[in-house]
Amino acid sequence: METLATEGKRADGRGINEYREVKIEIGMLNTAEGSAMVHLGKTKVLCGIKMLIGTPYGDSPKSGTMMTSTELAPLADQSFDPGPPREQSIELSRVVDRGIRESRMIDFEGLCIEEGEKVWTVFIDLHILDNNGNLFDCCTLAAAAALSNAKIPNVQHG
Repeated sequence: METLATEGKRADGRGINEYREVKIEIGMLNTAEGSAMVHLGKTKVLCGIKMLIGTPYGDSPKSGTMMTSTELAPLADQSFDPGPPREQSIELSRVVDRGIRESRMIDFEGLCIEEGEKVWTVFIDLHILDNNGNLFDCCTLAAAAALSNAKIPNVQHG
């Protein structure tokens, strides 16, 4: 690493001031309310948004809810093990979730159907397809891009 730094290079061959190329595709999943694929250099993340009617939390009866999950499949990186979510997966989900909430990207009160009874729950599902670094940035970009084209489903409720 010291040699690379003195040569003005990074481990992946980029120069110190070179950014990873960013490519964002939206709306490629027909089964999701919103979706995006983000390439950040060689890192690739797919995000799908699903929305289902659920029950609000007791302390916020007029607000929709959100759940974020991240799948670190072994096909994306040899260091990812199959099985239940690992600490890295949980941490990625938490960081993305917090970023979305604190940015106020979603109007949670706008997801209320019937106060105290029915709200929309937004599920943000992140799938790491190739890990070559910058997972936090890539996952956050994928979630934001997928949310940008998400639509509330047209359903009848009784």
